[in-house]
Amino acid sequence: MTTSSPTATSRTGFDSHAAVTRSLLGWGVVAGPFYVAVGLALAITRPGFDVTKHALSLLMLGDHGWMQRVNLAISGLMVLVAAYGILRAVRYGRGLSMAALTGLYGGCLIPSSVFPPDPMGGFPAGAAGGTVSTSGVLHMLFGAIGFVALAAAAFTDARWAAGRGDSSRAKLGAACGAVILLGFLGAAAPGPSAAGVGLMWLAVLGGWLWLAAAAAHLYTVVPHPMLSLRTGGAA
Repeated sequence: MTTSSPTATSRTGFDSHAAVTRSLLGWGVVAGPFYVAVGLALAITRPGFDVTKHALSLLMLGDHGWMQRVNLAISGLMVLVAAYGILRAVRYGRGLSMAALTGLYGGCLIPSSVFPPDPMGGFPAGAAGGTVSTSGVLHMLFGAIGFVALAAAAFTDARWAAGRGDSSRAKLGAACGAVILLGFLGAAAPGPSAAGVGLMWLAVLGGWLWLAAAAAHLYTVVPHPMLSLRTGGAA
């Protein structure tokens, strides 16, 4: 993995390119905890919402649904920022593919926040459920594209790490990719169920875990911006 810093300034000993890249990657670590913490806070304060029966996306419905929409949109923006950080850190081969796939996931989170899912599982309270709307279909479509892209990014990272002899990162990437993909496919099965919600949680948490781990690794790869007389680095 090669990192580049075309704006390194040996005169001052401060590399602004490395500093910005590290800052961008940091959002990849923050995005997951932010989304989950805000989502759970909303879940426990919404009447009728049961975290064991209802997916967090259902919080987009009802009188206070805008809060979860904002949560999803902000999380998507964080992922896009982290994807740009990955692109700045590594600009070739599988690193480029990983950045593009991560960016696609972030790009799908934003329209998913615009098109809420259809009511199901008795939430919101009083909703009949069982209906299929254009908004619900689009929410599922963007979700499917996003999760597949994120799983592909994790698998790409795993192959990349394996090629470099980093077995720990390779195993983590492969495991997270499998959890993301299988969890989402299992959760997408017809009809709401506790098992489906559990699988969706696995997919979501597996995805955030991979992104945080990948961003944290690249953060350590990008040389410290205070290093002087540096024109580039390698990992």
